[in-house]
Amino acid sequence: MFLQNKRKEGFYKVLFLYFNSHNIKGGFMMNHKYLKKFVYLFVFIFIFNCFFFDYQIFAKTTTNTIQNDTFWKDTSGNPIYSQGGGIFKFGNTYYWYGVKYNGAVSYYNNPSKKNSDSSFNAITCYSSTDLVNWKFENNVLTSSTSGLEGSAWLGRMGVVYNANTKQYVLLSQFTGTNGSGELFATCDTPTGNFMYNHIQTSITNMVNNMTGDQSVFTDDDGKSYVICSSAKGRGHLYVVPINEANSLSLGTAVNIFNSTSSGREGNCMFKYNGTYYFCSSDLHGWNSSHCYVLTSQNILGPYSSESIMAGTDFDFCHVSQTGFFVTVPGSSGTTVIFCGDRWSDFAGNGLGYNEWCPITFDGTTPTFHSLSQWSLNAADGTWKTGSGNNYVLNSSFEADRISQTSAAGWTTWSNLSSGTPNSNVSVGHTGNWAWKLYNSNAYQGSIYQNITGLSNGTYTLTAWVESSGGQNTAQIFAKNFGATELDSSINTAIGNWKEISIPNVNITNGSCQIGMFTDANAGNWCKLDDISLVKN
Repeated sequence: MFLQNKRKEGFYKVLFLYFNSHNIKGGFMMNHKYLKKFVYLFVFIFIFNCFFFDYQIFAKTTTNTIQNDTFWKDTSGNPIYSQGGGIFKFGNTYYWYGVKYNGAVSYYNNPSKKNSDSSFNAITCYSSTDLVNWKFENNVLTSSTSGLEGSAWLGRMGVVYNANTKQYVLLSQFTGTNGSGELFATCDTPTGNFMYNHIQTSITNMVNNMTGDQSVFTDDDGKSYVICSSAKGRGHLYVVPINEANSLSLGTAVNIFNSTSSGREGNCMFKYNGTYYFCSSDLHGWNSSHCYVLTSQNILGPYSSESIMAGTDFDFCHVSQTGFFVTVPGSSGTTVIFCGDRWSDFAGNGLGYNEWCPITFDGTTPTFHSLSQWSLNAADGTWKTGSGNNYVLNSSFEADRISQTSAAGWTTWSNLSSGTPNSNVSVGHTGNWAWKLYNSNAYQGSIYQNITGLSNGTYTLTAWVESSGGQNTAQIFAKNFGATELDSSINTAIGNWKEISIPNVNITNGSCQIGMFTDANAGNWCKLDDISLVKN
């Protein structure tokens, strides 16, 4: 805005200098020669001013930055409510469909308290051409839609376009007074009001007849599939063709994998350089998980053995579970986006419902990059780490979801011969968890994280802390970054969460160790939560 005002001021100076150079006084309108020149100049400035400042306003309201760990807003500034859905490209526009749950609204308004209100409000639709700025289009299916009255669950949905019928078909899991199964609804446009069509209650060749978690995948050839596990046999994974004639039924399920250990949920798929990647998470309910991967050169198999995607163990997919993927081809490359569902409304594990992170490849091997901030250029198909990215993984200790004495992404230490002073505790600054150092005996202990691959420069370390006080030493620290260790003492009583900061961490060797250390007397404790390391 400052720059905008300075440029306006410059336009006024142009007018003043023009008048002054021609000695034009208050009666200049009577001089035809100067009047004509003035009109030309005025029109030029007016047109340029309108175009330039309209562009400035547009530029201020759009961005290519994806910011995780927060509630996303649409282009009108309203919360985006989209969970358990997918993104589908029709023409030159991306359409994002997902479910708005009543509990999502209440958690957004009070994120200190999770809830169990998974009652269906609407299936929402947002549109975008850059996959970053999303315009709300419509609640394309609502709880008042005929045929959906009394719905107990609706979710895990997607949309396909059928060229034969020229209709958009929405598929979703459904449980309600009309029965349980795969719900189908249709519309003539991608953003219109979808009309209930029917429910398919059985799928051939599937254990227990119906899907567990599912998503919709459309291949390069236009054929679409449901990617899923079975309803009550979640260890059985399937690719199910959607009827090509009208997209209003599911064909025979192809069983592509059977887990011998535990079930899978959050089942979804992407394709990269001709390879299909079937991905899923552990059966953890609403909580986060690392990402399992199966690969094949044919969508119907055979598939490889199961592996865990690199990078997803450090903070369990940026505290989310597999939701869906978007493959973004561009003029300079192709980016695959992991679109994770963070069910914070029902799990209480932090802020935000949508956690999107980029994936890179070494041959056919994918690696997940857990970033709190990054930018996407959809036209180029490229991405880069954001200037405000927090390089600390599992920074809020929400990834583990259960009581732990070691935290994902972190290393713990103590001088005790038995037991440990390290544990997560279920009262955090945000979310469910924080980290605590405590023992009934005198002890030394620490939790730390070695961060590598940093660009050299000056960073700021911040953290939220509580402390009993009374320790010989208790501190937040940054060290091994190419200079003398920097500390912030917390050995005085801090009864309520307090943010502390260590500025000017001048990293010269591309790495840094950050954490909390204490040399404590019996019964002393200190807590840590929401720690960040951001480049200045």
